[in-house]
Amino acid sequence: MVIFKNLKTGKVEQLQSSDVVSTKFMARAQGHCLKIVTKNGTVHKYDGFRESDFDKLSGFMTKCYKTDLEKVEMSVRGWNWGNVNFVGNTLEFEVHNKEAFEIPLGNVSHSTTSKNEVTLEFHQNDEAAVSLVEMRFHIPSEQNPEGDPVEEFFDQVQQKADIIQAVGESICNILEVQCLTPRGRYDIKLYPTFLQLHGKTFDYKIPYSTVIRLFLLHHKDGRQVFFVVSVDPPIKQGQTRYHFLIILFNKDDEMNVELALTEDEIEKKYDNKLSKEMSGLEYEIVSKLMKTLTAKKITVPGNFLSHSGAQSVQCSYKASNGFLYPLERGFIYVHKPPVHIRFDEVACVNFARSSGSTRSFDFDVETKAGTVYNFSSIEKDEYSKLFEFVKNKNLRVKNIGNKSTVNLMDDMLGSDDEDKHDAYLERMKREGEEVDSDENSDSSEDEDFQPTEQMSDVAEEYDSDVSSSDGEGGASGDEKSPSPKKKHKKASKPKDKESSSRKSKASKKSEKDPNAPKRAMSAYFLWLNESRSKIKADNPGISVTELSKKAGELWGKLSDRGPWEAKAVQAKKDYEKAMAEYKASGGRKSPTSSKKSHSSKSPSKKSKDSSSRSKDSSSKKGGDSSYKSKEFISDSSDSAESEKEPKAKKAKASKSKPAKPAKKEESEESADSNAAPDELPSEEEILSSPTASESSGSDSD
Repeated sequence: MVIFKNLKTGKVEQLQSSDVVSTKFMARAQGHCLKIVTKNGTVHKYDGFRESDFDKLSGFMTKCYKTDLEKVEMSVRGWNWGNVNFVGNTLEFEVHNKEAFEIPLGNVSHSTTSKNEVTLEFHQNDEAAVSLVEMRFHIPSEQNPEGDPVEEFFDQVQQKADIIQAVGESICNILEVQCLTPRGRYDIKLYPTFLQLHGKTFDYKIPYSTVIRLFLLHHKDGRQVFFVVSVDPPIKQGQTRYHFLIILFNKDDEMNVELALTEDEIEKKYDNKLSKEMSGLEYEIVSKLMKTLTAKKITVPGNFLSHSGAQSVQCSYKASNGFLYPLERGFIYVHKPPVHIRFDEVACVNFARSSGSTRSFDFDVETKAGTVYNFSSIEKDEYSKLFEFVKNKNLRVKNIGNKSTVNLMDDMLGSDDEDKHDAYLERMKREGEEVDSDENSDSSEDEDFQPTEQMSDVAEEYDSDVSSSDGEGGASGDEKSPSPKKKHKKASKPKDKESSSRKSKASKKSEKDPNAPKRAMSAYFLWLNESRSKIKADNPGISVTELSKKAGELWGKLSDRGPWEAKAVQAKKDYEKAMAEYKASGGRKSPTSSKKSHSSKSPSKKSKDSSSRSKDSSSKKGGDSSYKSKEFISDSSDSAESEKEPKAKKAKASKSKPAKPAKKEESEESADSNAAPDELPSEEEILSSPTASESSGSDSD
């Protein structure tokens, strides 16, 4: 027996050994294909084999199926003319008695004829980026003068193609049925091979062969019933795809229906599972008809009961309210959008609190393919019931109370956090340590950029005696300082202090002793240091990021890591030993000593730099009266009397002296303010200058 299970839909196909007529092994675009032909003419093809599998398959087919596995040689001439053979439900195109290609007629949705041509139209493949939609065959009439070869070709296609034609009378009609997906009210017409939905705008035809499962789900209110039909391929309406047909019935509605079937048909074709006249509840009659016509079982909820006694849990999925039904072999959510999750494709589930609410929780289901379904806003009372159901079904609970991503590699390989190696993260750490060491070597504070005070800031930093200039030189400096600038500087001081305090804390926190032993490298980095050159040689022109990714892939595939792990263990022991000796010797240096060593500069050098910078600044300004020294502007220790005296002096100077000599005097005074303490004016010179009161008296006279 051959058993094939579709991982996407879960549909299982079984082929009995007695039904197998012939088997073939042929090459495909990607690998090889096993082709099995059964007695009823159906062809089953399974791709994905390798050429080396031929011997195994040939021996197995001879032993178990009593058939020889034929190896078919494909035609590679590239010709587009040849002979056509219809084998089962497949069209085979041969060139020089070798098969060139074949077309499964089940994929043909429509066929037309015109003179010597037959056109085949195919179903759209939603999973393929590029798909074949139409093919035309030109058939010369000279090949068969007795009959029309075009009509014969067309009839063969019509018999085997998936073309639904409403021929004959329907078995029964059910009028004005409410459908949730696709939305609207439709008349349901049941034919022997397909189901037709007739609405005001759209009509749908659903072959019974595309039906995968049937579900009968009772609504939580106890007054309605969902009847769900799962189909593959889905129902198509433009670009919209409906994988489920959901019909809503009222639980108490009844109906009487008479089937357009004879007694012989009911007995021979349907094994007396139907009757000529049927009456009862509407949802029961429809479910019984669908079960018999599709030959599929109806799935109903199992033993699960919620806190309120219902068979479902009310929740939200993608901002829409609905119901989650825990089944015996999976979960199904109705109705917008409907979702069916089988237990065999579930990797884990997760219980977590809803964001911003303590009365509800979220239930996450993650599949082995990596898709996560989040069912939110579930009542807190349902937690114990749902958790008990999950536990009884042996589903893995990833985490309780915390939403975290699922790493399936952890489950398969059992890796720990210590064994994970992220080359990019390690490189970022090393760069961060280098930046920290640079900040420790030159810990400067950030300040606001002020173009007019840039040169004076430098002068203040290297000033030899700031306190003396604040006290004595403040009076002379105030003659040139306007009051608005002084206020602006005072307002910006708290911001500078705050930023400097944050900066000093950050620098203290990130201090690192260069004498401390370096941390031992892991096994991965020991391997990477030795293999980096080889990776670059094998991949010329590779970037740093791509090299890190490539190294991670190679490390993951490396089977023998024993030597590198042994080296890492030895390096770790050496590091611990060196660290113990380092701590025993006193550990890192004190921050005060580092600051002293950093700021150890001779006063003579500072004064020299100060004088040179003041000369440069004065030369750049060109004796302009708008230039003000930093020590003068930042002076905030003068009293109210000292502020009045320079204003009076300035007023007198402006009346008694011309403009040009005043500029020269200001430049001389600015040079004197930046001079060394020995060059400051003597006490006698200051006393001999006229006071504010005298100057005001002379002005009044």
